[in-house]
Amino acid sequence: MLTRKTTATQLVEDLLATFSDPDACVAELLCDRHPADAVAFTIVEPDRSVRKLTFGELQEGSRRFAVALADLGVEQGDRVATLMGKSAEFVIALVGIWRRGAVHVPLFTAFAPPAIAYRLHQSAAKLIVTDFSQRNKLDPGDDIPQAPPWTVIVAGGEPVGENHFTTLLAASDPHDPRGDAVAVGGAAEFGRLFTSGTTGNPKGVPIPVKAIASFLTYFRLGLGVRDDDVFWNAADPGWGFGLYYGIIAPLAAGHANILLHAGFSPELTYWVLSRLRVTNFAAAPTVYRVLRSSDLPVPTHLALQRCSAAGEPLNPEVISWSQDVLGVPVHDTYGQTEHGMCIVNGWHPDIAQPLKPGSMGHPMPGWQTEVFLDERDEVAPPGTAGRVVIDVANSPLMWFTHYVDAPAKTAERFSSDRRWFYTGDAGSRDAEGYFTFSARDDDVIIMAGYRIGPIEVENVLLAHPGVAEAAVIGVPDELRGQSLEAFVVLRAGETRSDQLAKELQQWVKRKFAAHAFPRIVHFEENLPTTPSGKIQRGVLRKRRQAEVLAARESQNQP
Repeated sequence: MLTRKTTATQLVEDLLATFSDPDACVAELLCDRHPADAVAFTIVEPDRSVRKLTFGELQEGSRRFAVALADLGVEQGDRVATLMGKSAEFVIALVGIWRRGAVHVPLFTAFAPPAIAYRLHQSAAKLIVTDFSQRNKLDPGDDIPQAPPWTVIVAGGEPVGENHFTTLLAASDPHDPRGDAVAVGGAAEFGRLFTSGTTGNPKGVPIPVKAIASFLTYFRLGLGVRDDDVFWNAADPGWGFGLYYGIIAPLAAGHANILLHAGFSPELTYWVLSRLRVTNFAAAPTVYRVLRSSDLPVPTHLALQRCSAAGEPLNPEVISWSQDVLGVPVHDTYGQTEHGMCIVNGWHPDIAQPLKPGSMGHPMPGWQTEVFLDERDEVAPPGTAGRVVIDVANSPLMWFTHYVDAPAKTAERFSSDRRWFYTGDAGSRDAEGYFTFSARDDDVIIMAGYRIGPIEVENVLLAHPGVAEAAVIGVPDELRGQSLEAFVVLRAGETRSDQLAKELQQWVKRKFAAHAFPRIVHFEENLPTTPSGKIQRGVLRKRRQAEVLAARESQNQP
């Protein structure tokens, strides 16, 4: 456990030395070095039964899976995707992939076939492990080829007709030397996570082994996880916050996380918090907002000592509600897929500072951030809105270097001398050093903690035979933070109707993702554009924000 005798700076240096080592081995660092009888994950099944997966069980299962991967031709550096929920099979597969020296490509289970196919093709995935409930998304169709270049392994269901996870594990010898952990080194890629497609198609972010030092720093300092904590990061591992800090960091720390192998509900969330005596809880702000609005009786004997949020701005009302109802405030933090958390309201006493509602805190040890003026690369005066940037030269934990096969997009994110990384987010910093988020320059929509790229959804809408033009924006939503709305210009001969609006919503669900469909479809004669023809989403946002605000004020009038 980190104490005041060990400074935050020393922690960063020690972690960087460990995870940047040329002989670093992911499976060893995340699994094999921990006591075999220590719990790696506490898994809560849909029927509320609880299973504990030990590091010893994880080591044996992942050794078997690494042997199975070898039999299927997976070599070091090959990409292996997962389309799986939070289960024992998922983490066994994950550690098996890393044990083999392969690269993990996470896929969010709400994705539809086009989004899945895009990421499989772009990553050149050699193999995909999928839950039985997700298997139909990989059937041949408009997006999935008849003879795909990837092999499919199915977890769950009946082992009929193709590679089955349980059968493969049973047939593999855990003592086979091909199950030995492969040392890849700190600079090697061990994961590839795709961005949300905010300014074009999603881009592959290669995650090097040395990034684990940053993940573990946030785990210890930002989240303030102590050795005696019952920790639960409820975020989905198909995205950065859940993968980095719900899977990788706990494994690196040898500290159990809770995996809820079931859909979210406020009732089940309260049950887990109470039944398992959770002391350290991390989730998207939407989880807290849903709990706040549920009107459910709060369990009387919660053990919570620290709560954290990430993924979208945290409204001050949630902080005060959490303090009053859960007995502890929620600490907001800021980061991106490309670098993880870098600005935090840290819990660890070495970095803890008084909360300022609405602020995302201060730079975490190992990071240096600034706010630049909008018009030039110059640090803005305190209180001045500008662009949030990372000082790469003075951020030893900064690990992102490039997007895969996208040099032009990479160049847009760095200054010409590569001293500064442009986050694409707008914000300010006050005289006391507190950072406050104000907007996203790239039009990203953050709904219920999920980053949604408007262009990806627009492309799906434009594929509909009745749609001529489309624009997608985020609109303020008291529950989700933002809700997604679409503005659509129909092709000649098409008739506006409620039925067509519903059809377009279902179209997006089928073709992209179940969570990212437009809650409202507006039919327009034309869309606002710049002289060069670029859609002005900002104009649509301002219009809808004014309409939403006016509607709320009207409802509040006596």
